[in-house]
Amino acid sequence: MIAAPRVVVSAPSSGHGKTAIAVGLLAALAARGLDAAGFKVGPDHTDAAYLGLAAGRPGRNLDPRLVGSQRIAPLFAHGSADAEIAVVEGTMGLFDSLAGRPEVDSTAAIATALRAPVVLVVDVGSMGQSVAALAHGFRAYDEMLWLGGVILNRVASDRHEQLLRDALDDIGVPVFGALRRRDLPAVLPSRQHGVVPVMQRGVEAYRGVRRLGEAITGAVDLDRLLALARSAPRVPVTAWSAAEALAELGPVGEAPATRTVVALAGGPTLSYSYAETAELLAAAGAEVVTFDPLRDEVLPADAGALVIGGALPETYAEELSANRRLCIAVAELARTGRPVIAEGAGLLWLAREFDGRPMCGVLDAAGASLDRTVVGYREATARADTPVARIGARVIGYKQHRGVLTPRAGQTPAWSWGGGPPEGFVWRRVHASQLTLHWASSPVIASRLVAAAASAGTPAPAAVPPAVPVASAGPVPSAGPAGPAAPVSPAGLAGPAAPVSPGLVGSSAPVSPSSQVSLLGQGTPTAPVSPPAPAGPSAPVSPSAPVSPSAAVRPTGPAGPDAVAPRQSTPGSASRGTAPSAGPGPAGPAPSGGRAPARPAPVGPAPAGGPGPAGGPAPAGGPAPAGGPAPAGGPAPAGGPAPAGGPAQRATGTAPSGAPRSATGMPGTGPRPQTGPMSGGAAEAPGSVAAPRPRPVPGDEQPVPGGATDRPVPVRAGDGSGVAPGAGRTDIEPAAEVAGPGEAAGSEPVAGAVPSSPAGGPVA
Repeated sequence: MIAAPRVVVSAPSSGHGKTAIAVGLLAALAARGLDAAGFKVGPDHTDAAYLGLAAGRPGRNLDPRLVGSQRIAPLFAHGSADAEIAVVEGTMGLFDSLAGRPEVDSTAAIATALRAPVVLVVDVGSMGQSVAALAHGFRAYDEMLWLGGVILNRVASDRHEQLLRDALDDIGVPVFGALRRRDLPAVLPSRQHGVVPVMQRGVEAYRGVRRLGEAITGAVDLDRLLALARSAPRVPVTAWSAAEALAELGPVGEAPATRTVVALAGGPTLSYSYAETAELLAAAGAEVVTFDPLRDEVLPADAGALVIGGALPETYAEELSANRRLCIAVAELARTGRPVIAEGAGLLWLAREFDGRPMCGVLDAAGASLDRTVVGYREATARADTPVARIGARVIGYKQHRGVLTPRAGQTPAWSWGGGPPEGFVWRRVHASQLTLHWASSPVIASRLVAAAASAGTPAPAAVPPAVPVASAGPVPSAGPAGPAAPVSPAGLAGPAAPVSPGLVGSSAPVSPSSQVSLLGQGTPTAPVSPPAPAGPSAPVSPSAPVSPSAAVRPTGPAGPDAVAPRQSTPGSASRGTAPSAGPGPAGPAPSGGRAPARPAPVGPAPAGGPGPAGGPAPAGGPAPAGGPAPAGGPAPAGGPAPAGGPAQRATGTAPSGAPRSATGMPGTGPRPQTGPMSGGAAEAPGSVAAPRPRPVPGDEQPVPGGATDRPVPVRAGDGSGVAPGAGRTDIEPAAEVAGPGEAAGSEPVAGAVPSSPAGGPVA
């Protein structure tokens, strides 16, 4: 049952200041001691966050495209339970729908479904008696619409206000308030910060919301507005419930024996996902623990799964990259087979790098920023069985991003839709895509995620190794022949493991910063790292350096003093390198000049390839046959010898024996990134990755009939629900409004207009 008093705040178009007025209304009503609730029409996380900050409870989104029109009233009843007043901020113009379905997707349609009165915010800065014609037209356009009155914004003077009131009084439209040009200052933080100021409880965000509330208190008749909201009738509808939504699906797999910990990116009171995501996870049996990717250096203890919502701002790429310890923890979680769901900018965070900054390195892709924003809804088809969906399942999601990845998709893509190539990455239990979903439309995601986390086994401790590993102490005496070592699997490893390069063992010379090895074997300028001392046949495996089965130590023969392992090298540095290390050989300082005492190591990136023929040489840069030793005494790969009894190494870098390298060059802290799942347990050999460079916008990011594809749009300012010029056409996305508060699309700034994303409206 919808029983809460309610009102919908809308406008003739974007740029009239409805976001500032909606936030101010909630702040003013909450200051009176009323229990208020805020809602945003459309997928925009940022406006919903500020509405929630003003109301004192999480703001929620009402988006018919993402959740279906039949769920709008139940979701509103759920979010407004026990509220004394609810304010719904519309999107774009009152009747706008870029999908051409105003009867379903527009703010007017939602107001009709909720049987809520509409208060129209009108910028009258360049208007006189025509305001009456405008209000009359909006009231008469839809006979089902309840236009309760107007709020006038940017009134020039007392005489101007009286003229406007007289014109509206002639047609019987109430005026609830009039704000002067400077009454609504642009006080909210810049749009580019997204939900971060609210999540981190920034002083600027609180101060801006308070000032908007004070402005509304002095200019709007709150008593008359409350009377209008309380006149809204009760609506007989069953409130949405996360538990009931999951119960309708039936059991998904076996119930976990212990409560699964799901790490949710966000803050103490707000996450980067829609509010219903945490509720569904809790109803599915998970213990939801939030963490801040910008501040926290470790994941929650015993985390068995990770969810990164689509509200994570791309503009914080530098902070995400600088948090290296957390990047390593995320990479380790993904490597050990735990489920990871990343949406929006979360995909960029999992990449190898973004705009030249190192990221988590889970995905074999590089990101770059465009000078425009891609926005739009997508009807997507799942390309693989994942915790998000079964293969062939169809969902509707939303995209809003400036960063793009190269390649666009991995060997196993996440989604495909008409008009463009597949998109996203599926690797092991990682599902990463820039498509953002509202889990209320697919509650099975929560159940599948919890079941996948439970099947992955007992979570590994969330400990993170020290930022700078301890170098090996001095030279190590020569050891006898190395015997075979049993492969060690990390706890709960699901599926085949990524191959790990053989280690450079026995070297006493430190590794220079220019030769650090990232997750892809490429250099990353970090602190110098020295390889550890070699382990004998009976040496235990360190818990901090998990070893994949495919990277187990293979049987080796006696290593003589002439056995030389390939050194790590980077393109363009063929004649320089570190001291040779070929397993248990004679220890001592490197020869003068640091040159290897044997044939030169392979130079240049290795071609993608699989294992060589049985008993024959391995291809240049490729691994030895999976599961077996390299042919003893056989020919070495092109360009240099392989270590006796070990697989050939990639020319782009190596790591200590049994210890995968991370993006910081630390041993035992990260996986080899992959672009797709492995099969048959064979060692994977991803191809060499080209240097990152911005890619052109793909063909699917151009408008086509039906709104199935992306369209880059120019950046402009707005009030929280604007459209791009030409919004009358159904094939144009609203512009991403990131220019900063107080700017409008026209030549004159709108006082009090709050910049907002185009997320406000449906898309062609």
